[in-house]
Amino acid sequence: MPKVVDAAARRTELAEAVWRVIVRDGLEGASVRRVAQEAGLSVGSLRHYFTSQSDLLSFALELAGDRIDARISALAPERDQRLRVQAMVTEMLPLDTERRAECEVWLAFTARALVDPSLAELRANIDMRLRQAFRIMIDRLAAAGLLRPSLDRATEAERLYALVDGLIVHALLSPTPAGEHWVNDIVAAHLDDLAPATDRPPAGR
Repeated sequence: MPKVVDAAARRTELAEAVWRVIVRDGLEGASVRRVAQEAGLSVGSLRHYFTSQSDLLSFALELAGDRIDARISALAPERDQRLRVQAMVTEMLPLDTERRAECEVWLAFTARALVDPSLAELRANIDMRLRQAFRIMIDRLAAAGLLRPSLDRATEAERLYALVDGLIVHALLSPTPAGEHWVNDIVAAHLDDLAPATDRPPAGR
């Protein structure tokens, strides 16, 4: 009896192989042949699931986004929305092996999208998805009465997006002995500026 292959599971395995290759060898090493080798498959078998390197990289990026969404959805309930927002941001930052791989794939994809027109639509969709995510975070603070009334929500969502983008790049390119603490400290300082502790109602209100 021929072996039944779960196509979705195999695509996920290949996407994870992309992450490992990019982390180890950089984007230039993430050729179809190298990824197939990493996954223990022939190039022909890989092309059964992905017809090009761009298709493979795109799926790897979408899987990373889906896993970030899943981690955020799985966060424990938090009455203090300021802490909830910080926890949401933390899931996007390269603070462990999995999240670092996701962020490196993101940077690799962004670089490739600049020279590969076939990725333009996906790049635009992901950008929109991220903008919506940061707007939701700012709206959470506002709905809880924590956001400074003088601040514009749209502007603050863009500022938070830019801050997180910058922190990802710095954390990937300039890791420090302090590990994740400096990244979390910067995020906390920014959120404290948006939602000062003195302006916050007692927990549970």
